[in-house]
Amino acid sequence: MRINGNTIFIPGATSGIGLALAERLHAAGSTVIVGGRRQELLDEIVARHPGMHAVRIDTTDVSSIDAAAKRVIARHPDLNVLVAMAGIMRSEDWRTPGFAGSAEQIVTTNLLGPIRLIDAFVAHLQTRPDATIMTVSSGLAFTPLRTTPTYNATKAAIHMLSESLRLQLSDTSVRVLELVPPSVATDLMPGQRESSFAMPLDDFADEVMTILREQPEATELQVERVKLLRYGEARGDYAEVVRTLNAIDVASAV
Repeated sequence: MRINGNTIFIPGATSGIGLALAERLHAAGSTVIVGGRRQELLDEIVARHPGMHAVRIDTTDVSSIDAAAKRVIARHPDLNVLVAMAGIMRSEDWRTPGFAGSAEQIVTTNLLGPIRLIDAFVAHLQTRPDATIMTVSSGLAFTPLRTTPTYNATKAAIHMLSESLRLQLSDTSVRVLELVPPSVATDLMPGQRESSFAMPLDDFADEVMTILREQPEATELQVERVKLLRYGEARGDYAEVVRTLNAIDVASAV
């Protein structure tokens, strides 16, 4: 995926990785539309970045996704990139009852959200000559963190969904690109921003942009930091990586 000349919609871009990439893609010369639930944050972002656009969207709400999709396509008919960024992560203890409600919320946000977004945009994207759907999985799709079972499972599902969708769309103009973050210093989990284990946000976003510039045909965006988790099984040290990961404080190990 090229970094300039695109029209990109990024739901979940009011903070963290989504906002960092939105700012860089905007600066690189793409038209960027950020999406989020809080209108005041969207207004602040647009005010700070002249030329950037914003649309309110709640990716847990089917009607909100449908309304936002219609609004984005009507205002930006050249839209050719969808980045399904929104996600949540929570610690869970499945040894005692009561976890199902939180688990369902994680599944709704992390898995049903991207599915519904793709459903809302895929027909339009196929009308564009050079289009991309970017999904967001995690290093935890490949190496599990004991305290976040539902998050791990949703990100593993996103990985396989991306692989499968890439096959289905292979005869169309739409490419499927999977972003695979390691732990990044954001507010995804309490204490994660201050963690010494988490990769600094600016370093992560800059490395992702370098990969996009230098590897435009890549199907997975993997910064060096995530490869420990991504390839443990292939290297043959999976069990050791699992032990190492789970010896780290939960707030650090996204």
